[in-house]
Amino acid sequence: MSDVGRRDTLKILATTGAVAAVGCRVDASPSSTAGVAPAQTETPSESQHTMTQTPLDTASSDPVLSAERLGFLWRTQDPFLFCAHHLDQYPAGNAQFGPTVPLTGRNMGSDFEVRDGFRMYHGLVVPGFPRHPHRGFETVTVVRTGLLDHSDSMGAAARFGGGDVQWITAGAGIQHSEMFPLLSSERDNPLELFQIWLNLPRADKMVAPYFTMLWNETIERVVTRDEAGRATEVAVIAGRLGETAGPPPPPNSWASAAENDVAIWTVKLEPGARFTLPAANAGARRTIYLHQGAGLRAGERELPGGHQFELRADVAVDMVNGDEASEFLLLQGKPIGEPVAHHGPFVMNTRQELQQAYMDYQRTQFGGWPWRADDPVHGPEPVRFARHADGREERPARG
Repeated sequence: MSDVGRRDTLKILATTGAVAAVGCRVDASPSSTAGVAPAQTETPSESQHTMTQTPLDTASSDPVLSAERLGFLWRTQDPFLFCAHHLDQYPAGNAQFGPTVPLTGRNMGSDFEVRDGFRMYHGLVVPGFPRHPHRGFETVTVVRTGLLDHSDSMGAAARFGGGDVQWITAGAGIQHSEMFPLLSSERDNPLELFQIWLNLPRADKMVAPYFTMLWNETIERVVTRDEAGRATEVAVIAGRLGETAGPPPPPNSWASAAENDVAIWTVKLEPGARFTLPAANAGARRTIYLHQGAGLRAGERELPGGHQFELRADVAVDMVNGDEASEFLLLQGKPIGEPVAHHGPFVMNTRQELQQAYMDYQRTQFGGWPWRADDPVHGPEPVRFARHADGREERPARG
């Protein structure tokens, strides 16, 4: 292996160490087989298993199948791979769009410990994730507060936030960076986002890379009110709620086929609000992540805040919120049901495909890197935009 190839591999594996913290988690089952640890840094380790469904007790009226306390990483069900909840209270920014407070004592380059309310992740000046590769899955990034600067090996770039969603099909391979520039020098720069990894089936793992922007202004929100007038608002990022459909996902996404019943919703409930979560298609899996609020009731079960719950997807669930406003993320979909081999930035079906992914990246760099830095930032103005690989530019209607 050349020195350049070795350095690139070590960079990937450094990224992989953070991915263990950032996410590449796959829901394990009793049929899982252990991954084989690499003998050398050039050889990827992996875990491989077929995801299985929990048998449903159709005689039970309890809609809750499992519960787990929320952390930084949220466990998911097939077809999803993981979800990370980034919540950082960044301070005012300096002239380089990094934090104004000292960074001494941090594990720079892999800073995942919250200090002073924030993490630098892999960023050395600007917080975020400098260039890194992906193959074999999709990322869905929902930026609720703050801004994210995207750059990729196709030459595309974007700045988005305030409810915008970026959906990337990595497919055969892409490099991208995700940086969190601190644009305001006069006040704090809080950031909150969800990054969701959605698997691709074997037939689509090697499709051409693709990215699309779902601007906040184009995401439909369904507002319902109970008999007392208390509101529940559902943002339909993917899937369908009644007659309301989310924006079109990328063409090769597992979410692009209606029969797969993929849904990504954020649900906000006013204090005391009542809401009925409708049943999904037969065979779908459904998990909710109650990340805000003290808790709510689902059927006869009390669900405390700060937890995730797998719900039966084949029945409608009546929900009653507690005395505080609550919010949860819902992830739902029909399982792909194929073997999963994963290591860091690559998610394939077999160990051999993982090894091929590393060799392909060393050989091709997935198209190279057309940017002057590994961590590009798109200027001082807080203007949301996207520039695609073909030169087409877009901005949200009220951007």
